[in-house]
Formats: sequence, structure tokens, C-alpha cells
Amino acid sequence: MREEPPVSVWNEFWNKKKDLDKVYPSSPSVLKAILGTCPVKGLKILEVGAGTGRDSLALAMEGAQVYILDYSEESLRIGSELAAKAPGNLHLVQGDAFNSPFPDETFDFVFHQGLAEHFRDPLPLLKENVRLLKKGGFCLCDVPQTFHLYTLIKHILIAFDKWFAGWETEFTMPQLKKLMKNAGLEVVHEYGDWMRPNLIYRILREIGFKFGVELPKYPLQGTAYQRCKDKLLDIVSRCSASSYTQICIGVVGKKVES
Repeated sequence: MREEPPVSVWNEFWNKKKDLDKVYPSSPSVLKAILGTCPVKGLKILEVGAGTGRDSLALAMEGAQVYILDYSEESLRIGSELAAKAPGNLHLVQGDAFNSPFPDETFDFVFHQGLAEHFRDPLPLLKENVRLLKKGGFCLCDVPQTFHLYTLIKHILIAFDKWFAGWETEFTMPQLKKLMKNAGLEVVHEYGDWMRPNLIYRILREIGFKFGVELPKYPLQGTAYQRCKDKLLDIVSRCSASSYTQICIGVVGKKVES
């Protein structure tokens, strides 16, 4: 069963994000995974449900032809502001992620972050992604990870009908890999990421905005503590079990040639 927040929810959400400098970007591992999979210059890339679209802008600046597909006018408004920074390389399309307005085998790479978890059954979304991929093309899906404080807080808010999107799920790495395989993709890369700065600090920062107080976006950036912490997390991330501690996980799959 397909179930999703209405477009009005996302329009309201992104309407509040007028100042992108105050909005945290998506996981840096998303862009890193894409650039690490293949050279993107000259490729045709689609981001589905782009939100701020900053990853798409970065890919367009690398020479890719990037398309943003979203059904939220407010999200596309943000994207239009970014498109001016990469004229001719970043294109905006309003449409349905489950029935996108593109022919079969249009793109070399399709990706989304923070999208699949909003659907009771995300498999049709992934199958539509695969339809759009050229043979040998890649798809990246990035989602929240199950065993995290974020999940606990989210489900408490959902129980009290206070979650902004009404409902949302999460995945373990085995579940995400199985979803990708069921969609017809061969898993070629997996990753996870911890939130920087952490979730508690981000919540406090959001509370501060409500009282007219703006805390630093990255309070420990450049300090010896942060450098040591990043090195430690890099070491820990090489262990497969680390995915059960990270806030988000992602998988890159390659379209299986029939």
C-alpha cells in the first residue's frame, strides 16, 4: 500500500527553510558514494525527492547533466535558486516519483536520500528507479537506520501524532540490501554515517531558533577533539557492525543486465 505525506506537508516544511545556510546538508556520504562509484562528468543523473538539492548542484558543478524530480513546489523553488549556479547542467521537473515523466533507460545514475522511508511499500519506488536506469547504471538509496535515538524519538512523536510527516519507517542494512536486490539491483557498495553535529545538539539548535537564538552550526569544527573523533569514527566505520550504530545508511546498486 502506497502512503505518503500530502504535498502540502512538504510545501510547508520547505517553506520554513528559506535560509539554506541554517539548514544542515544531507549526509556527506551520499555525494562521496556517488563520486566514488564512477566518474560523473557527462553522465545523466536524476535525484528523486531532492529537498534542498545541494548534492545535485555539486554533481552539476562536476560536469554531470542533473535532473531534480520533486512534487513539492517549495522544494523546486529552492532547486531553482541553485540551478542558477550551474546554468545548463541542473534541470527541475515536477512529477511523481512512482510514475516519473521520463522514458525507460534515460539515466546513468538515480539517487535519493530521505525518501524511501516515507512509503509503506518502497519497492515500487525502487523498481521505477530501475526502469529509468540505462543498462549498467547505478541507483543509490539512503535511509534512516533502525537502531538509533532518532528512531526512538521519531516513533514517540508518531504515537502522539506530532511527527511532521505523519509516519516514517527505518531500515537495517540487511533490509535495505534485500530491498535493492528485490528491485533488480546488484549491491556494489554500502555505507553509513553518523550525524555531525549530533542529534541532541541539532534539536537544541532548532529550539534556539524558536526563541531567536542561533547556536553555531558546527560548534567543534576544526578543533583537535573533532579531528580525533572523525579519525576514530573512520576506523569504526570499517567494521560491518558499525551500521547498527549510525543514523543513516545507504546502498549503491547496479542495474542487472537481463
